[in-house]
Amino acid sequence: MRRFSLAFAAVAALASSTLFAQQMTTIHPGKGGSPHVKSAWTAHGAHIAIEYGRPYLKGRAQSSLMPVGQPWRTGADEATTITTDKTLKFGTLTLAPGTYTINTQPGATAWELIVGKLSKPGQWGIPYDPSLEMGRAPMKLGKAAVPAEQLTIFVDDAPDGGVLRIEWGTVSATAPFTVG
Repeated sequence: MRRFSLAFAAVAALASSTLFAQQMTTIHPGKGGSPHVKSAWTAHGAHIAIEYGRPYLKGRAQSSLMPVGQPWRTGADEATTITTDKTLKFGTLTLAPGTYTINTQPGATAWELIVGKLSKPGQWGIPYDPSLEMGRAPMKLGKAAVPAEQLTIFVDDAPDGGVLRIEWGTVSATAPFTVG
């Protein structure tokens, strides 16, 4: 009986650490009805926070909201931002500790993660300003396990860092990164 109790406690502790790996806090309601959130994670000692607007599909076609071949603000209203206290490396793109903007460029078979400079707090997400772009990294395109009515951004654990995952509708786009 004692072995069962210890095993159950270990499984419960593991489940709770996975369950609480992401902390999502509402920042404010958006002007167009999309709530704005701050999600935070710790991945291999790096504290990572992403702030973004979470639009709803509301019956609209994904393709009209995430246009193929064009930079997309990857959220609603203000620019989506990522803040890190450790160096992150997405492929050949290296981010020193700091705050950056996140855009993506959807494609038919793959996406690109576009990281840019934040020109000012509260910077608007559109129009896209290519002069602020710092670099791009490839994203793998897949299908979401469960269709998402509302845009959600995650950081998943990986053996040497993490995976940035963006899901909306049936789309799941991922970009692995290492922590330096």
